[in-house]
Amino acid sequence: MTLIESTTEVNLPVEKVYSFLADLNNHKQLMPENIYNWSSTEDEASFTIQNMAKLAIKISNRVENQEITAIPTEKPPFDVELKWTVTDNGNGGTIAKHIISADLNMMMKMLAAGPLQKLADHQTQKLAEVLK
Repeated sequence: MTLIESTTEVNLPVEKVYSFLADLNNHKQLMPENIYNWSSTEDEASFTIQNMAKLAIKISNRVENQEITAIPTEKPPFDVELKWTVTDNGNGGTIAKHIISADLNMMMKMLAAGPLQKLADHQTQKLAEVLK
């Protein structure tokens, strides 16, 4: 399993950051420009990644004010799990970590690990910008 992680700090309480992330409708604001055909509800989202794949995900697990996990609802090119964790930074702010777990063979890892890392980094950066 390949783990791709990206972390950011947001100057808002854990509850506010968790509340934002727990609603997949909000995730459109975190997506890069190569994502299109976005459609979502609070619990599910589907979108197309330009030149890659169409992906549909749903929230599979919520631990209030701690983590949100999303998994594909349709068979993706490889097994993947998207997780956000939120923890208090000790100063009233939040450390948000985005973890993508992907089951990539060596060839897929060479092709997909870079873009997945860029996606995770983009999403954490956008989270910090959106939740100022």
